Amino acid sequence: MSFFSYQTIKSILFNLNPETAHTLTGMGLKIAPYAPLLFNIPKNHYFVDNRMLHQELFGTTFKNPIGLAAGFDKNGEYIKAMPSLGFGYTEIGTITPKPQAGNPRPRLFRLKEERSIQNAMGFNNRGAEFMVQQLNRVKKFDYPIGINIGKNKVTPEDEALNDYKILLETFKEYGTYIVINISSPNTPGLRDLQNEKFITDLFTMAKKITTKPIFLKIAPDITEDDAIDLCTSAVNAGASGVIATNTTIDYSVTPNAKDFGGISGALVREKSYKLFKAIGEELYGKTILISVGGIETAEDAYRRIKSGATLIQVYSMLIYNGPKMIKEINEGLIELLKADGYSHISEAIGADWR
Repeated sequence: MSFFSYQTIKSILFNLNPETAHTLTGMGLKIAPYAPLLFNIPKNHYFVDNRMLHQELFGTTFKNPIGLAAGFDKNGEYIKAMPSLGFGYTEIGTITPKPQAGNPRPRLFRLKEERSIQNAMGFNNRGAEFMVQQLNRVKKFDYPIGINIGKNKVTPEDEALNDYKILLETFKEYGTYIVINISSPNTPGLRDLQNEKFITDLFTMAKKITTKPIFLKIAPDITEDDAIDLCTSAVNAGASGVIATNTTIDYSVTPNAKDFGGISGALVREKSYKLFKAIGEELYGKTILISVGGIETAEDAYRRIKSGATLIQVYSMLIYNGPKMIKEINEGLIELLKADGYSHISEAIGADWR
């Protein structure tokens, strides 16, 4: 695999502006599914397909629990390439009803010493119509796909419900599950929608529109009690599960932070885990939980699983480690399961609470 050495690629990409590097990476991922050398060889190397990790969820087989978090593939252009990086599923978006350019550049920053990323992208995407075109191209692609949706920046708070209604109606027949994103820090007023009334109204409406599983994604910067109340309200109103957590705006985690945008990666690991653990203690067994935030090793993933996570997502740590990290996490999970006497991942999910 020396030809595909991520460290070689990384040394080149890290000399470029982060957003330029992302664009170049995306170009390669667009090509990969149509070039056997760029797809089959890395997939055979990185993709872990072991029955100990298989899960039947939402009528779909997740061959391993590690997925790509939203934010990387904003427009659904790299879906077919994701198995070549080892992912068991992918989440695309965040997508808004209308196309939008996002926030002014520069808006993406590497915090290299802390192995973290800070972004103020602002839901830059090509809009729902373009995303539908992309999804129509992969309709027969047997691979779990989550669709992450959010309101347009110009939409006032009191009209936000209508943006989500448009998106739910647009994607009601697409993907494996849908994620309601009201936790990005980069759209003004979005996190203000993290209140019980809006969440109850939103999920009550959503269940009337689609039978697809719908998740709520929350921020790490709310108290444990508030997070539990919000997630409970969502579940009671029909949510299929919770994704915790998004990026943090707690800039005290590093002296190198900008005073805008959200921080992800190693710096958010413990903050995210602590909040997820509190949610897991309350909601494990009542809904499906997905954990994201600074996960880098099999041990990181395993403690989230034992705290109630059915699935795991990564993004920022992939940038620092490359796809070998996905393989190492999945292979490490198998060994950790065996060490604890488990024959399947389902036996470990929520073990801390049983």
